[in-house]
Amino acid sequence: MEQYLAQAVESISESIRFDSSRQKHTHVAPFGQGALQCLLHFLGLAERMGFTTHNYDGFVGDVEFGQGPEEFAILCHLDVVPAGSGWTKDPFGGLVEDGKVWGRGAVDDKGPAICCLYALKALKDAGFVPSKRIKLIVGCNEESGWACIEHYKEVAHLPETGFSPDADFPVIYAEKGILHVRLHFRMNKAPFLFLEGGSSANMVCDVCEATPRTLTVTKARALGLDVVGKKIVARGKSAHGSTPEEGINAILPVLKFFEDKNEVVRHAIACLFEDVFGLRNLRDETGTLTLSPNIVKYRKNDLQICCDIRYPATMSVDEVYALIRKFGVSYETICHQPPLLHDKNSELIQTLLSVYEEETGEKAEPIAIGGGTYARALKHGVAFGPEMKGDASVVHQADEFIAIDRVLLLLRLYRSAIERLTR
Repeated sequence: MEQYLAQAVESISESIRFDSSRQKHTHVAPFGQGALQCLLHFLGLAERMGFTTHNYDGFVGDVEFGQGPEEFAILCHLDVVPAGSGWTKDPFGGLVEDGKVWGRGAVDDKGPAICCLYALKALKDAGFVPSKRIKLIVGCNEESGWACIEHYKEVAHLPETGFSPDADFPVIYAEKGILHVRLHFRMNKAPFLFLEGGSSANMVCDVCEATPRTLTVTKARALGLDVVGKKIVARGKSAHGSTPEEGINAILPVLKFFEDKNEVVRHAIACLFEDVFGLRNLRDETGTLTLSPNIVKYRKNDLQICCDIRYPATMSVDEVYALIRKFGVSYETICHQPPLLHDKNSELIQTLLSVYEEETGEKAEPIAIGGGTYARALKHGVAFGPEMKGDASVVHQADEFIAIDRVLLLLRLYRSAIERLTR
């Protein structure tokens, strides 16, 4: 696969240069021009390789290989979360430096998507004839709602079996349920005129700011807040919403500045950061519930806080709702994705596990994650790579990158996996 490495690296770099975070929609670009141009770039690459491609109204596209009666899906996404703050590289520069490709989407999920495309090219060039119709599906709305997959189901046929290269190796057998809720902490005589922070529901808030009615500079500085004119500003560290412990949430220090001035603010801290109602006590073999308050806005006596909740795969979302109701505040569900849970001994999982072990020489076991992938859109779907145990945490963080030697390994792994599963 070495002969494809330089081309794959260049294609990843090109893809990163499109800011495909969700932007203003148009009738031809439902998620913004950046996402549409990124989709067209990907499909253009595939067409030049000789594959049949389809663009489904700018929502999603696919690349087909093979004519078998059965179908097999490889589910990827080209959209990204906003860049956020703290970068030392251009987040949309696609810089190739120090053995890495830098930029938003390098790992999540443009790099793996392009590696899968080049894996198909390598198989095609080698004369491989799959026994199944392979559909490499690339969505443009994975990070903010999955409307792309819903559209695909309406206008095309989604296979029942496949994998998504959008999580971890060796292979994922379970994904926690995902629940995004917006909580409304209503208050009178708020101690601030303005309060806002966060840019994405599934990304730990890295900047939060507020305009206090009364500014106490010494208190602000004691909490690590910057004072900019009449505003206080907290700067945290972004991370994926499924692993909030890897980030530093900027909302908390801002709320703590006001906790002795308003009982509603104290209640919000107690519910969301101190977990007084025990949501984080819910756990099973797939892990412990995580709750990450990622977006906050104050509007007309209403402190709105959007939370990313990942709950254990064997549990019901009703158990989570029952605890949220104890907060005593109104709430609305923004989105909910039920968990994924498969038999570890299934043929799909064991085949992918074998591929991983053969290519890496490492004995491994299937794992569970808190992240959510397109795999749960399939009847028999799992996640397969690209991250490995011990990797630096870069997804949804500043200075995201993919190492070039990891690109080479992905090319090998995905070529072998696709061949084994579709021959």
